Amino acid sequence: MAAGQNIVFGLDIGGSGVKGAPVDVSSGMLAGDRFRVPTPQPATPAAVAGVVAEVTAHFDWSGPVGATFPAVVKQGTALTAANVDGSWIGTDINAVLGETTGCRVTAVNDADAAGIAEMAFGAGRDRSGVVVMTTLGTGIGTAVFLDGRLLPNTELGHLEIDGYDGETRASDSAREREGLSWDDWAERLTRYLRHLEDLLWPDLIILGGGVSKKANKYLSSLRVRTEVVPATLLNNAGIVGAALAAVTDPVAQGFAGSQRLGSSQG
Repeated sequence: MAAGQNIVFGLDIGGSGVKGAPVDVSSGMLAGDRFRVPTPQPATPAAVAGVVAEVTAHFDWSGPVGATFPAVVKQGTALTAANVDGSWIGTDINAVLGETTGCRVTAVNDADAAGIAEMAFGAGRDRSGVVVMTTLGTGIGTAVFLDGRLLPNTELGHLEIDGYDGETRASDSAREREGLSWDDWAERLTRYLRHLEDLLWPDLIILGGGVSKKANKYLSSLRVRTEVVPATLLNNAGIVGAALAAVTDPVAQGFAGSQRLGSSQG
């Protein structure tokens, strides 16, 4: 499948799975069914690149590819490694994945990608001011936007709260690991979100990750001053955001609304 007008391939590389699909970046809709392959263990650069090549080959893809990656990513290079092998640190993600797929690859932090998608097509669309996207899963990822412009690679899930790394207490994995009720977990999430509020004074907080589709179980129990809403793109956010990042510089141009994207495709 070759890239057509407004169609770009999005990859979401996670600790448990690598999934991808072609994306219509003018609408934020997938242009085909997602295809997923388990993340290899250990998740070394060579092993992950092989799986990524399998996913793109499934679609016979030959155009540009955007890829999320669970790390701080600067100019395509991984500077940390979360839920993948430590040998990724210092690795040029774009080059490694580009060599195995034969495509031009643009890698972006996974939480940033989810935030990009929500700002363009989801809960953050047309919202100004400070918007914080949180992805609540194995850890806590964050993406921060000011008037639609991304501040990349924020690692606010690692804020120290009450002597603990924030994500070790308030992530969805912590809820499952400790068998917390939704109300008990909401208390911990409230503590974390209040800390974010005191530091950033956001105008909107978007809760993403798998628990966003269960917002009715805990949203009303959160006690914060900021408007809090669940993400709307759910499990497609990473794929969509990665595709957008491949065609529009998320730092230089921002993602205040999807109307900015059409011109990038000519």
